[in-house]
Amino acid sequence: MRQLSAAVLLAAALALAACGPASTTDTLKKAEGIETKAGLEKALGKPSGVNKVGPIEQWTYKTSDGSVTFLITGDRVAISAGGTDRKN
Repeated sequence: MRQLSAAVLLAAALALAACGPASTTDTLKKAEGIETKAGLEKALGKPSGVNKVGPIEQWTYKTSDGSVTFLITGDRVAISAGGTDRKN
């Protein structure tokens, strides 16, 4: 019974680890070719942060190794950029 419980706990831990944020590279690949705000949200989910200045929105997604930012004008994705955290 202990072995079964240990196996279940290990499987649950691995499943939770897989649910963490994607890498910057993976996030940019998922968003490749997406041109609308709705398409971006469908592909990546809700952003970690949103800043608005008039008709321009900045959507930021935290990733496992940094973040990805998208500039949106109106309903159109204008620019995407990713950066990684550098640990020295």
